[in-house]
Amino acid sequence: MREFLLSVGYDRWILPALLLIPLLAALAVMAGGRAAEGEDEVLTGAANRPRALATAAFALEFVLSIGLWWAFDPAVSGWQQVFDLRWIPSWGVRFTLGLDGIAMMMVLLTTFIMLLASVGSWTSIRQKASSYYALLLVLTTGMLGVFMALDLFLFYAMWEVMLIPMYFIVGIWGGQRRIYASLKFFIYTMLGSLLMLVGIIYLGLAARQPHLVNGAPVMLNGAVEMIPNFSYDAIMAQVQLTPQAGMWLFGAFFLAFAVKVPMFPFHTWLPDAHVEAPTAGSVVLAAIMLKLGTFGFLRLAVPLFPAAAMNPTIRGLVLTLAVIGIVYGALVSLVQPDFKKLVAYSSVSHLGFVMLGIFALTVQSVQGALMVMINHGLSTGALFFLIGMIYERRHTRLISAYGGIARVVPLFSAILVFVSLSSIGVPGTNGFVGEFLVLLGAYRTYPVLAVIGATSVIIAAAYMLWAVQRILFNPLDKPENEHIPDMNRRELLLMAPLLAGIIWLGVYPAPVLRRLQPAAENFVRIVESRSAMSSTAMRGGR
Repeated sequence: MREFLLSVGYDRWILPALLLIPLLAALAVMAGGRAAEGEDEVLTGAANRPRALATAAFALEFVLSIGLWWAFDPAVSGWQQVFDLRWIPSWGVRFTLGLDGIAMMMVLLTTFIMLLASVGSWTSIRQKASSYYALLLVLTTGMLGVFMALDLFLFYAMWEVMLIPMYFIVGIWGGQRRIYASLKFFIYTMLGSLLMLVGIIYLGLAARQPHLVNGAPVMLNGAVEMIPNFSYDAIMAQVQLTPQAGMWLFGAFFLAFAVKVPMFPFHTWLPDAHVEAPTAGSVVLAAIMLKLGTFGFLRLAVPLFPAAAMNPTIRGLVLTLAVIGIVYGALVSLVQPDFKKLVAYSSVSHLGFVMLGIFALTVQSVQGALMVMINHGLSTGALFFLIGMIYERRHTRLISAYGGIARVVPLFSAILVFVSLSSIGVPGTNGFVGEFLVLLGAYRTYPVLAVIGATSVIIAAAYMLWAVQRILFNPLDKPENEHIPDMNRRELLLMAPLLAGIIWLGVYPAPVLRRLQPAAENFVRIVESRSAMSSTAMRGGR
């Protein structure tokens, strides 16, 4: 398969194609969906046109992206599938894309989840469907661009591109408090992003390069004109920061990414956004957008500023906040009356494991963090889909509104139990693999924090199983629950790939771990070596 893909130049065109297809499809959906806006309540004929067109585009996107599984060679160090183009020459900005093992898995997760989000929105979005699907498509380009970008200015541009569609998705198609939730999401993310932009500009100016036109340097007042250089590789190789500058820059990037993760105490926007967002919005937020924050730590904040990130005080603070988030998210989930908010707070706990794995800085813990990122996308995405399905039937997410419905909806109940077990991390499901590796790796460097974090596994079992018991297995004592229809064929088709992923990664995660291991080893090696060099330079300068 790899030989075939290379023979058709797959490695040269796949990354820009994955960014371009959703944008072109968004234009087509908007152009072709105008006639259907008045037929929103009837899911047939013209009203289905934007849904079908967008779903076809997402399916094409996913099918094309699958080739990355074979085209990517984990034995090769460095970036793969690189695409480089001049973009804004006078600013030194290039349109540079590339993948390592981490980015490759995140791209596959994104194209997979976005296809399911499109299918999952088929009946729940009945107004302005063409606008909704166009925003989903633009959001896809933004998220994929963040994972692929090898130019820091391009990274920031894509980071902002994904913010706007999600703001409108929550604000237009969300619940009763959608305006409040969307504004809170926008303000939190934008404030952190502006500080990151300042840091990116500082780094670009620190790595300045000659301004070349047709290969010849541009002269200004008798000297070669120098312009910024936002290339990730150039900044990594050339920029030498003072300890003070490194601390300030790490703080700017840390805030942007900590809000997006979200880490405790920067998490307060998340429950509101999750609860008010439409089902697909919650799925995309949990499965992909939260991972953009942890990806930012892996790609930028820690490797670019290793001396600051590995400073014992700062490292200890971040790890402490991660463990607090793990336990706090689990405890708050335990008392939630709203099932969707319970799952939202559980994300704070799960993403705390990712931060613990990253800053514990062992190959095992980093691999575990990457597996948690993937597995959380599958399990929590599946939970939000299930919550959306039962909400469409009963129009409530309150746990107390249910009880005993396993007698009425056995298929839904069986799948909910299975997905809940994967979210808890029962051995044999995907959730176990990542959290086990994180705790195993973190125990080598921070045993006390690893033990404290492990207590959340018990709390997770308590909040999830208690919720499942109250929804499915208590007495069927409410007449309105006696005639709930079970899952239909479309919903079963939607859940089947997620269930297959949960089983596969729980039983046989080796293929994914093989593709992640070189990137995890490279991350640990770069951070340790650059941190040691910075420490040596500081001692030599005294």
